[in-house]
Amino acid sequence: MMSKQMRSVQTSTAETPDVKLVSFTVDPAHDTPPVLTEYAKHFKPDFDRWYFLTGEQARLNDVALNGFKLNGVDGSMTHSTRFVLVDRNRRIRGYYISSEDAFMPQLIHDIRQLERERS
Repeated sequence: MMSKQMRSVQTSTAETPDVKLVSFTVDPAHDTPPVLTEYAKHFKPDFDRWYFLTGEQARLNDVALNGFKLNGVDGSMTHSTRFVLVDRNRRIRGYYISSEDAFMPQLIHDIRQLERERS
């Protein structure tokens, strides 16, 4: 579901090449780079802008908990359903609950706002 929503973000920001999209696996034991590449193809990503990442479970857990302040990656396949907006200075600028109806328009609005701050 979140990858489908991320595809919408990619489409909505197609004219803004500085916007980068990152999806992290919650199943690093299974999701090798080739597996993620095959999975990604279902969403027609622009691989220059949308990255599908995997790695060691401990590092992914650290990034999730300490970097993004989300649920950890503990092998249980349970994960946050929040999108995180990070600015070019690596500051978290917003959290968006993907199950809320208004999250997508708000996220796109906030991305556009960040783009205007750059000018």
